Amino acid sequence: MAGSANKKVLVARFDRETLSGFVRSPDGFEADGFDLLTPEGAHVRIPYRETKVVCFVRDLEAGETWQKQRSFATRPKSPGIWLRFAFRDGDTLEGIAPNNLMLLEGFGFSVIPPDPTFQNQRVFVPRAAVTEVLVLGVIGSPLKRRKPVAEAARQGQLGLFGEDAG
Repeated sequence: MAGSANKKVLVARFDRETLSGFVRSPDGFEADGFDLLTPEGAHVRIPYRETKVVCFVRDLEAGETWQKQRSFATRPKSPGIWLRFAFRDGDTLEGIAPNNLMLLEGFGFSVIPPDPTFQNQRVFVPRAAVTEVLVLGVIGSPLKRRKPVAEAARQGQLGLFGEDAG
């Protein structure tokens, strides 16, 4: 299919070891789970109920690094919806989702993690893995339009050389 590719992933699962491999993205995620191709060439079907997160990574050998930085230290700068996920086992994770309802996925949430420049480029959180999703903020909202600088500067100022301020 056009636009799909095999991506490197680390799959963190509840009560089981982490798996590494390749998943077909974006069409590899189906209603009940997804297919993983391991580095050894084995095909594994993983249901969402066992999956905590799917980390799209740069390097499979670097290991599971998504747990080191789970929240933003300050308000994120990237545009989108700032979310906090509460997992079934009590863990939490923050991320930025696109501020476009057409891009929301039916089986889970695809977010940019707090440190996308390191190992994790994107994280997929299945709906079955979370008990709560909180919106912490909307970054770059089109609802807040700033006044142009020239207009804001003119308001309340006296005009120079006989100009009126308003």
